[in-house]
Amino acid sequence: MRRRAVPAALTTAVLLLVAGCSSDDGDGEGAAGWNERTTPGRTASAATAGQAPPAEGSVEVTRTVATGLDSPWGLAPLPDGDLLVSSRDEGTITRVDTATGKKTELGEVPGVSPAGEGGLLGIALSPDYAADRTVYAYYTSASDNRIVRMLYDAGKPSGEQLGAPDTVFRGIPKGFVHNGGRIAFGPDKLLYVGTGESGDTGLSQDEESLGGKILRLTPEGEPAPGNPSSGSPVYSWGHRNVQGLAWDARRRLFAAEFGQDTWDELNAITPGGNYGWPEAEGESDDDAFRDPVSQWSTDEASPSGIAYAGGSVWMAGLRGERLWRVPLDGTEEAAEPQSFLRGEYGRLRTVVAAGDGKLWLVTSNTDGRGDPERGDDRILELEVR
Repeated sequence: MRRRAVPAALTTAVLLLVAGCSSDDGDGEGAAGWNERTTPGRTASAATAGQAPPAEGSVEVTRTVATGLDSPWGLAPLPDGDLLVSSRDEGTITRVDTATGKKTELGEVPGVSPAGEGGLLGIALSPDYAADRTVYAYYTSASDNRIVRMLYDAGKPSGEQLGAPDTVFRGIPKGFVHNGGRIAFGPDKLLYVGTGESGDTGLSQDEESLGGKILRLTPEGEPAPGNPSSGSPVYSWGHRNVQGLAWDARRRLFAAEFGQDTWDELNAITPGGNYGWPEAEGESDDDAFRDPVSQWSTDEASPSGIAYAGGSVWMAGLRGERLWRVPLDGTEEAAEPQSFLRGEYGRLRTVVAAGDGKLWLVTSNTDGRGDPERGDDRILELEVR
């Protein structure tokens, strides 16, 4: 698929950033801690050796890990194999024992103001979690969307295990819709944030606004060194509502984005890239905008979380009620995307790589738009190829 040019004013910054991010492309761990043992979803395959994955893949649901979840949104795997899951509407974080399905509530995140698509959204572990036991969360407050970090003490009683939140970033526009919400630490140990334009389409093309962007921050919430514009947290712009972030085995960032009425997108993210919204939805003839890797009609996808495993990006669909597989050759499609699990589990919110060719998949039927007759929400374990 034809790629779009980066605006000329950002060329120098982009080249410097790319050079800085490619300082360790070998097999060693490097400064970013990027290796097969510690990075979920990075498994030995033809794709990691520079070859495209098979054109056709497969998905097997191996088990139901847990049920009885209420409006689950974010998912963060713990080093011991258990999972943390956030509840958008309850504002709580719960630990799930992946062996037994037992749920233990850590506590409620204070200040969450759930309404519409807002509430407690993405969660992520500190890149130094083994030492600092810190959990990051993105949530909608009464005035904005913000990011906090909290200490997690599993030795305390259930419901009291989260420390007081420390706000590291605030001021992201909030709305009844399009709050973004996905956060993830990249292989560079920096925090990436997907935001929405909160229903105000003009924010996406406003480089001074935090809405409709992907942000890149230090763990302390400062604009990351090497960002396209010095002193700005903005990493890419022209987005409508980013809710999926994942990196491939070569440290390339991909993002899933909700379209409006026509096209949903999977994008390969370039520092400083403009992805077109609201001037473009899906592919465009305007060279100022970058085209998506793949695009779908909104009734087939409405994508939220994405994960990388086995040379493919896996994308959870809400309205589409299916899991998409996009096999990659670099930042292009290696073959036509495939869909799996269509209609079997309802709306699909979040997918996370679990290593060894496995994924964690979270349903979203209790979010106010799903079918209540499907019952409560659950976490599934998948084996994929």
